[in-house]
Amino acid sequence: MKIKFTLLIIAFSTVFFAFAQTNLNNYKYVIVPNRFDFLKKKDQYQLNSLAEFLFKKHGFNAFLEGEDYPEDLKRNRCLALRSDVSAESGMFKTKLKIELKDCNDQTVYTSPFGESRDKEYEKAYNAALRQAFEGLGKLNYNYVPNKGVSSLNSISSTPQESDVKNEVSEEIKELKAEIETLKKAKQTVQVEAKKEALVVIQEPKKEVVTAAPPKNNNIKPTKTIEDKTPSDVLYAQPITNGFQLVDSSPKVVYKINKTGIDSVFLVEGKNAIVYKKGNSWVIEYYEEDTMKTEALNIKF
Repeated sequence: MKIKFTLLIIAFSTVFFAFAQTNLNNYKYVIVPNRFDFLKKKDQYQLNSLAEFLFKKHGFNAFLEGEDYPEDLKRNRCLALRSDVSAESGMFKTKLKIELKDCNDQTVYTSPFGESRDKEYEKAYNAALRQAFEGLGKLNYNYVPNKGVSSLNSISSTPQESDVKNEVSEEIKELKAEIETLKKAKQTVQVEAKKEALVVIQEPKKEVVTAAPPKNNNIKPTKTIEDKTPSDVLYAQPITNGFQLVDSSPKVVYKINKTGIDSVFLVEGKNAIVYKKGNSWVIEYYEEDTMKTEALNIKF
């Protein structure tokens, strides 16, 4: 019976250590806190520094909390296990054990207790911690990347990360579509602008105006001439009995007086009239024996 019980314990221990080793091998780093809970000060008795040293001694890549972590650890904290040391002290013994937890606060490994009977705390804690690490050393830790474990831990630690990535991806697609639309609209505007720039601005067709001769037998028959295109704008300013037409300088170009006919004015100092023809204003005057007609751009 005792033999069976002993064999059962050996088998259980073998399975336990194999499982523990497999689990530990999936993690690349160990983070050691600056202060263990059972101590009052940071790195009291240099116990935290000793823990970091012993982890490194047994092949682990260990860091004290707050140190400059590697880039992959900064991006994915689930690559590391967080270590802790707890104490059980009696009248005659100081007992310490090591505990390792993953990024989801799940316990991955718990060591057997290390013990010391020394009465001085510093010596007792130092000896007990070293003994607790002996069990960890027997696991022969060797980091083996395990995408399944690290990715599952990463996903479970940030459950919304996948949704956020999908949302960001959708936003990027929408922004790209908007940019393409804007590019097409810009290209259309540029093409239209080029077309307009290539259009040749033609002068309006010159209209031949034949003016009826005044009822004066002494005046020779008029000759027809071509209209001139209006040039500068003339601004009409009210004066007594009419308007003065001023250009942009400002200079008075014409003074026109009202007549008994709407939209017909006599030009002061010239043998000429200004009248509205359709939607345009024209001036007719005699130069020697020839009647000339010019279009005016008048703003009343």
